[in-house]
Amino acid sequence: MENRNGWALVLMGVLLAAGMSAAAFILGGKFKTLGDNRQSIVVKGLAEKPVQADLAEWSLGLRVEGAQFAEALEKMRKLRPVLNEFLATQGFPASGLEEGPEEVVPNMVEEANARGDFRMVQRGYVASQQLLLRSQDLARVTQAHKAIIQLAAEGHPVTYDAPRYLISDLESIKMSLIGAATRNARQRAEEFAQVGNVQVGTMRSASQGAFYILPASANSDASDYGGVYDKSTIAKKARVVVTIDYGIE
Repeated sequence: MENRNGWALVLMGVLLAAGMSAAAFILGGKFKTLGDNRQSIVVKGLAEKPVQADLAEWSLGLRVEGAQFAEALEKMRKLRPVLNEFLATQGFPASGLEEGPEEVVPNMVEEANARGDFRMVQRGYVASQQLLLRSQDLARVTQAHKAIIQLAAEGHPVTYDAPRYLISDLESIKMSLIGAATRNARQRAEEFAQVGNVQVGTMRSASQGAFYILPASANSDASDYGGVYDKSTIAKKARVVVTIDYGIE
């Protein structure tokens, strides 16, 4: 009889452990035993909210080739008024631009010799200059980016990247989300503890995971490693993950 009761207790313990492991998997938390036989529960909290970019940065410029150093530089300087006029038409005066230095470098191209071997040879020079436009008028920057393709189609040697849409108050957004993520972690801990028939105690430790700025349409799961800062869209979604260790009673 004693052996039978002993086996029954063992079986009950195994089933209870399996049930609590399943609950840990479902709720995203886990129990752990500390060195002095105290137990705690580790959970992750998540918070996110929609945010809008309030600053645009746009990099554009000129790139001109010439047979000689001076020729390439002169051609580029003659074309600069065309770019200035385009920006002014779009509502951006030249005074609001951040100008990079003028640069002239050898134009290196890959060519094959008579044996079919490839090597790099110089064919004249390349003159270039980059400009950086910053503006809080995001719609105007977006429109200028769409319009510059016509300037290129007309044969002007302009270069340009896609605008970067930024958020100026990232730190305040992060702090507001940390509080919400902490409350979410507490709720998860209490749900998990209820399944395990224990009580959530005091917070033992907490750490912030990755901070994400995602496109508003993003539906990918958050990861605890690294972070993302989407700069391609105006409408975004901010997300924070925290990991908190609570004592249990």
